[in-house]
Amino acid sequence: MRKTELLIPASSLEVLKIAVMFGADAVYIGGEAFGLRAKAKNFSLEEMKEGIEFAHDHDVKVYVTANILAHNYDLEGARAYFKELKELKPDGLIIADPGMFTLAKEICPEIDVHISTQANNTNYETYRFWERLGATRVVSARELSIKEIKEIREHISDKMEIETFVHGAMCISYSGRCLLSNYFTGRDANQGACTHPCRWKYAVVEESRPGEYFPVYENERGTYIFNSKDLCMIEHIPDLIDAGIDSLKIEGRMKTALYVATVARTYRKALDDYAQSPEKYQENMPWYLDQISNCTYRQFTTGFFYGKPTEETQIYDSNTYVKEYTYLGIVGEKNEQGLYRTEQRNKFSVGEMIEVMKPNGRNVEVTVKAIYDEEGNSMESCPHPKQVLYINLGMELDQYDILRRSEN
Repeated sequence: MRKTELLIPASSLEVLKIAVMFGADAVYIGGEAFGLRAKAKNFSLEEMKEGIEFAHDHDVKVYVTANILAHNYDLEGARAYFKELKELKPDGLIIADPGMFTLAKEICPEIDVHISTQANNTNYETYRFWERLGATRVVSARELSIKEIKEIREHISDKMEIETFVHGAMCISYSGRCLLSNYFTGRDANQGACTHPCRWKYAVVEESRPGEYFPVYENERGTYIFNSKDLCMIEHIPDLIDAGIDSLKIEGRMKTALYVATVARTYRKALDDYAQSPEKYQENMPWYLDQISNCTYRQFTTGFFYGKPTEETQIYDSNTYVKEYTYLGIVGEKNEQGLYRTEQRNKFSVGEMIEVMKPNGRNVEVTVKAIYDEEGNSMESCPHPKQVLYINLGMELDQYDILRRSEN
């Protein structure tokens, strides 16, 4: 059986380390240019070097996005960028544009090239085409069904890998090639500057009745013009594996460490449980569903995997128990006084009940015993964003544990 990779996004060096510690087999990141998440924090070359070394020390791969649809003025910068990446030795480059592909193969042929979903990869001849040119992996279009992916697997070589998005935001545009952002705001989604207009509220106006606005909204029937429900395939791991998918990809290169930790840990356990036995996977399904609902309020869908989405698309209804957590920080190193370093992400206070989220699946409720600033001054609370703190939670902690607070 082919080993299935869990591929997790990382918006920063800090998030990369969390992804690695919480179960990723591979992480995908973006540099400061040529990726499709210009608003993400992204990585400087120094951070990329440190991130790749950290991941490799933990036997985790790193793929770097360079998946813009390039214009002429991008090419010289891309050439220089690939020369820099050649020295950093990531495990793969994610590319959509044939010109960028050509430059990558010319400058750093030793680095695998993965073809981005932006290239509209909807059939097995496309996979064969890219393999002949030297690509080692193709990311399937989000519009493909399980049946279609399985058919692709049957018609391509064993060496060619299939990567598929299985969790996260679903772009309404075909394979993510959005025109709305550029039209409305002048910010090109295909150059990494998407403003997510598919998330805005809209009304329809009929031309003969100006001023009469008909709202476009989500209702209990589940049919929407701009459908931005989140993809979630945690209940369908067996079908994904049976289809021959090599890499299960999580969307979210602009998400927090808490989101990444939650999704990575949940899918990691689901994959490991299923590998151990299908029965164990089914037994633990309530835990997966509870955990995965902690990081989002959006309703879930299975997208196109079981046919074109309709009003019957599978979603969680309003009766589903959904927790909402606030991200407080990441546990750092322990000092000589037995206190743990952290950098504040949201305010918390002495005496407050919070939760320690561990990579092994445990969630431990604790009471904040003490908070100190860097000078050792005692604090009742920590209201300042990104302030470095030293905390006592009354228990032994591990570096990279996540601190969060339930808002229920």
